[in-house]
Amino acid sequence: MGWPLSGEYMAKEDLILIHAPSVYDFRKESLFYGPVSDLVPSTPVFEMYPFGFTTMAVQLAKAGYRVRLINLASMMLNDRNLDVEKYLSRLDSEVFGLDLHWLPHAHGSLAIAEMIRRLHPNSKILFGGFSSSYFHEELIQYPQVDLILRGDSTEMPLLQLMDTLEKRGDLSAVPNLTWKDKSGIHANEISYVPTSMDHLDIDYGWIVRSVIRHRDLEGAKPFKDWDRYPITSVFTVRGCSLSCVVCGGSCGAMGRVLGRNKPAFRSPEKAAQDIANVEDYINAPVFVVGDIRQNGMDYADRFFTECRRLDLDSHVVLELFAPASESFFREANRTFSRYSVQFSPDSHDERVRYALGRRFDNAGIESSISAALNNDCRRFDIFFMIGLPEQTRESALESADYTRRLYDQNNNDHRLAVYTSPLAPFLDPGSIAFENPERFGYRVFARTLEEHRKRLPLPNWKDVLSYETLWMDRDTIAETSYDAADRLSDVRRDIGLITDEEHLIRSQRSREARQLLVEVDNAIKLPENERIEKMMQLKIRGEELMESTICQKRDLVWDAPSIIRSLPRAAMGVLRGRSRRQKRT
Repeated sequence: MGWPLSGEYMAKEDLILIHAPSVYDFRKESLFYGPVSDLVPSTPVFEMYPFGFTTMAVQLAKAGYRVRLINLASMMLNDRNLDVEKYLSRLDSEVFGLDLHWLPHAHGSLAIAEMIRRLHPNSKILFGGFSSSYFHEELIQYPQVDLILRGDSTEMPLLQLMDTLEKRGDLSAVPNLTWKDKSGIHANEISYVPTSMDHLDIDYGWIVRSVIRHRDLEGAKPFKDWDRYPITSVFTVRGCSLSCVVCGGSCGAMGRVLGRNKPAFRSPEKAAQDIANVEDYINAPVFVVGDIRQNGMDYADRFFTECRRLDLDSHVVLELFAPASESFFREANRTFSRYSVQFSPDSHDERVRYALGRRFDNAGIESSISAALNNDCRRFDIFFMIGLPEQTRESALESADYTRRLYDQNNNDHRLAVYTSPLAPFLDPGSIAFENPERFGYRVFARTLEEHRKRLPLPNWKDVLSYETLWMDRDTIAETSYDAADRLSDVRRDIGLITDEEHLIRSQRSREARQLLVEVDNAIKLPENERIEKMMQLKIRGEELMESTICQKRDLVWDAPSIIRSLPRAAMGVLRGRSRRQKRT
């Protein structure tokens, strides 16, 4: 499933949403990414597009617009010979939309937008996402950017924008829009901030129908290996009630940047139905985004009750923001045939965790783990982070050592999985720490969008980091990340979670990564001709370490058949959906 043959042009769309790689063109640049994406499904190219792509596309499709999603980053990863410019030249759309949701896309998104501007000078180029919202005044000044939709809920403003463009109407009436014309730059008020998520249609059938229509699974995949290791998401909330100081999605950041002063929840009944809708099309684990207790235990109880009524069969992954009681896990076990848990306490060190804004103790972490495992939790993932306020090198390494205690308390239960990773590559704009770095012991090296964009193609991942702390400079953060990962590997070997051979392989990769870090530093100092030659040699080795630098990404894979096994289910889902639509009309 791919793009049309040479000389063949694609049908015209009203909107094409394109997800760009982090750096363009990463296939040619000599980049040593390090462990910046070890704990997310995507590679360091950050090829996973935001969930909002699908909700925006569905809303426009309902209104009769022709919309297409293209994960260009994933396509470039899976086809190293893809001629991006030639491919983009064959597209035809009134509007091209690019996400600058996560700041690591600052380089790639702007580069792809510049290419689209050159290839399609008469089309409008639209940006959106958290980072677009934060930097909208700077972003709109780039010549390849025409429009920016701000906020975390742009489905309805986007529909209004498309209607306005189609009728050549007044853009000043479109909420949340930053735009420019011959008279200058304009920023409309963020006046559309819905207080609920229940108005959204989350239609996984639209994605399946889109793949069939365009004969393009590759371009629609959420991330590179999604077809082999599928996982889906259901969102319970937009916004957050917590104030974690390094998070750009915290309640303070939401208020400052996106106009959201309180979370907007999806009703628990609709969230449960969303899982059922996933099951209509795909046999894959479902990650429930947002702690279902965030809106009170009544919300969680209603969610569990509705999931039981629907008799769901999916492997459901629940997210915790704070420790949970044993009764919570009993309900989860009673509700789902399979469930797992992900919890990010960020540090074992209560002083560090409190400085971060996480107000719970280690006893709560430990009791949650034991309670979940005692109630048939399939997997309990714990995530620690390096580069936090008040965190010394010793504290970060002790978080890895703390893992041994957790395993001792739970009889070396292999269902417990502990991971560690640096806070990388950037300190989130909009976060409390970004806005007040000195207060939290940070030194920030990038403040503007352009400064972040210029950091991304730097060859060494530790130099891309936009910050250091009073307790650890960037070299120490990098060194500590590898040391902490090695200590975790030792624990995994000692309890039998990995074999001696697997431990040796992980240790060798860690040593190779450390050595490469030094060699890249040395190569940067060489005269230009020698530097280019040496960097190209190092590029090959760097690509071998592109994924799973300090953590084996396959450890994060859930038990699910490949997407090919879901094709009959998807086909039946499309037929059922078509039948329902015909009955409504």
